[in-house]
Amino acid sequence: MNWKRRYWWGQALVAAAGTVALSAEEWHQDAIWYQIFPERFANGDVSNDPSPASMKDTWPFVVPENWQVSPWTSDWYEMQPWEQDGNDFYHHAQLRRYGGDLQGILDKLDYLKDLGVNALYLNPVFESPSLHKYGAALYHHVDKHFGPHPDGDLAMFAEEDPADPSTWKWTAADKLFLTLIEEAHRRDMKIIIDGVFNHVGIPFWAFQRAKKEGPEGRFAKWFRIDGWDDPSTAEDEFVYHGWANVKGLPELRKDKNGPCADAKEHMHYVVQRWMDPNGDGDPSDGIDGWRLDVAAEVPIEFWKELRGWVKAINPGAYLTGEIWWEDYQNHELANAAPWLGLAFDGVMNYRFADAAFAFFHEPETHGNGVRFAEFLTKIHADYGYERALVLQNLLDSHDVARVASVVMNPTARLDHAASVKHQPDYHIGAPDAAGWRRLKQLAAFQFVSPGAPYIYYGTEAGMWGADDPDCRKPMVWPELTYASENVHPGSRQVAMSPVKFDPELHAFYQKLTKLRRNGPIWRRGSFEIVGMGEGWLAFARAHEGVRALVVVNAKDVVQEISREVLPLGGVEWKREGLVEGTSAVIEISEAVVEIAPREVEIFMP
Repeated sequence: MNWKRRYWWGQALVAAAGTVALSAEEWHQDAIWYQIFPERFANGDVSNDPSPASMKDTWPFVVPENWQVSPWTSDWYEMQPWEQDGNDFYHHAQLRRYGGDLQGILDKLDYLKDLGVNALYLNPVFESPSLHKYGAALYHHVDKHFGPHPDGDLAMFAEEDPADPSTWKWTAADKLFLTLIEEAHRRDMKIIIDGVFNHVGIPFWAFQRAKKEGPEGRFAKWFRIDGWDDPSTAEDEFVYHGWANVKGLPELRKDKNGPCADAKEHMHYVVQRWMDPNGDGDPSDGIDGWRLDVAAEVPIEFWKELRGWVKAINPGAYLTGEIWWEDYQNHELANAAPWLGLAFDGVMNYRFADAAFAFFHEPETHGNGVRFAEFLTKIHADYGYERALVLQNLLDSHDVARVASVVMNPTARLDHAASVKHQPDYHIGAPDAAGWRRLKQLAAFQFVSPGAPYIYYGTEAGMWGADDPDCRKPMVWPELTYASENVHPGSRQVAMSPVKFDPELHAFYQKLTKLRRNGPIWRRGSFEIVGMGEGWLAFARAHEGVRALVVVNAKDVVQEISREVLPLGGVEWKREGLVEGTSAVIEISEAVVEIAPREVEIFMP
């Protein structure tokens, strides 16, 4: 194909732009996502902080003597006094609690509104002993330590029969969560939460009943139980299958249709409870959708069924799945097409992140624009362009290294050797100036690309961190003073990294969210690759008569690109460099266009 002769503003492209259909609910395309890990976002109420008793039955199944809630502003790798027991940092990282709660999120809603995000995704909020809450004890209650009265909520649990929804009550934490939903909606924000329907925690009520009642009990069929306890012996012979062989996460038994009928009935009640809390048929007081955990490991027939439950309550709800690896060892990401439309509206688009990291940060092996264009085009072809517009285009999350660490460790791509534990020389500190520029370029590309941009909490504040657990540090807030990071988990010297809120980076993200909100072309416009070369790519977007050309330079030097190669036509063009914040006008007479190092340039006639 002759890219030099392709004039993207021609009749064919204009016609294509006019055929881009909208989804039933436009907010899916308008979303600017912000992910919150509740335990680490903000501690708004220190009176409800976790206690040692709340950590029973979760890994590593011990609570150190004199354990305390960890200081929010401490050096991340520094071991606290109660952690001086001979175990390493990674052991204690799972025992740490920092006290993040719902009041903290409520207190920061105006911060999020000012940032410019309009769709919140919360990691699990349900009652659980773990810090991440992926091992639920109850699906129908918010964790007691996320609310204002943990002891009162615990007493209320004892008054219910979890198997009988008619006995379910609304705890103080539940009510505060409903207030959070109300306040988010009042600010024109949507809110979705994690649905973890593949596995539970050891204290999960049905799992405990299964263990107590034995193989003939009502709940035995809910779980993958390989051996039952013999009460006549002193040993505990109870053996069960944990997800990914993790003892703390008992896995639900599934057939081709998903969990057993009784388990699904319970989940249906749970979906109804959180999507229409007062049961009046108006879902405006409920959550706006679900993110479904380890979605590829649950039969799609169940997700289709769950989709029916959700859409019956709120046709505009958003369902997104965690569809990730096809082949982890060979770094092959899964094509989520089989799930889209039938089960989910979108997915966490790790394919986008992987393609972007490869192009922008591995120039020797992946820096060719032709290969990058192939990656992007394949994603759109696999999913259909309209569906691609509502994918969650992320760069980092709770399961991968933060993007500020990715830019300093370019070969440790996406969940591979991205921590000191697996890579002793991994750079764990703050990025250098070049690293911050690479981060800005990635973010700028993210916001002008098809799909819904997605910010992981703290990325906009300048947070860095290796893979889990380091990507789950306490949020950096401007009003707090933090200890610098100079401790290394491998007990070697590292350069000191001051930890503080980055107002300049925050303002940069505000600029990007404003660009996205004010420009339908970025949310709904068509997309076409119009030029490419070594270390650069150009693509066009068009919507309702508005057109734009985007040129990205992934090199650390100026790219000189012939105007004949870039389809800029015979008119003057306004140009804006998103990374540097520069603006200018391209004169008709200019024969060569210079693109600054690590820049994302927008051209509009």
